Amino acid sequence: MEDKTLEKDNNQIIIENNTEIKEKKSRKKTIVVKENITKEKGIFHYIYNGIITENPTFILMIGMCPTLAITTSVSNAIGMGLATTVVLVASNAIISLARKIIPDSLRIPIYIVIIASFVTLVEFIIKAYFPSLNEALGIYIPLIVVNCIIFGRAEAFAGKNKVIDSIGDGIGMGLGFTIAIIIISAVREFIGSGAIYGHTIVPEDYRVALFVLPPGAFLVLAFLTAIQNKLKLPSATNKEGTCNNDCLHCIVSNEDKKAKEEHK
Repeated sequence: MEDKTLEKDNNQIIIENNTEIKEKKSRKKTIVVKENITKEKGIFHYIYNGIITENPTFILMIGMCPTLAITTSVSNAIGMGLATTVVLVASNAIISLARKIIPDSLRIPIYIVIIASFVTLVEFIIKAYFPSLNEALGIYIPLIVVNCIIFGRAEAFAGKNKVIDSIGDGIGMGLGFTIAIIIISAVREFIGSGAIYGHTIVPEDYRVALFVLPPGAFLVLAFLTAIQNKLKLPSATNKEGTCNNDCLHCIVSNEDKKAKEEHK
């Protein structure tokens, strides 16, 4: 009887060990699959991410100062969008190239110097070749330096990823920002000025001048966000399918993951 019970116990232990081995193998397989998926992410993934998945204006709701200030006409929006995109791509590329030699304690001032250098270069080009655009955008061109889209991508992405990926991220975020402010500008210009890209369409009697004033920017952004929520599209105020704008939680969880990986 004792031999039989011992045999049963041994069999149970063998079965449990086998199940544990199988579970470990399946976990390893899932980890390998996840690693392969992340490795397959190319430049087009990051471009799509910036335009659609994490649009800085409609999804993340960052960089609101130029979004609300200069979106009185489509021409202003195109100029600001392209200027921001150039600075994003160039600063992301340089920061990514120098990420391994930049001391962690000095990274923020170094990022600011790199971004400011490209902003100054873009400002000189606009002043030289597009004086009317420079006059329309005014102080908001040098203020690109403190645009949290650019500094945020430098800190969150370019300082931790490869050059090609960082360039893709810069293009995506820049295009996403440009498309968003063009949409807001088109609505404001059409309702407020009765025109699209300077071409008058609506007679003066049917225009609503409020939409070219600062309150109009808030109204248009609110209406567009309401449409996103109604259609259940991802947005900063729509909890379904988004990160709930909880950036701190994401940062802390990523740091915890890195610490665990280093410990292993």
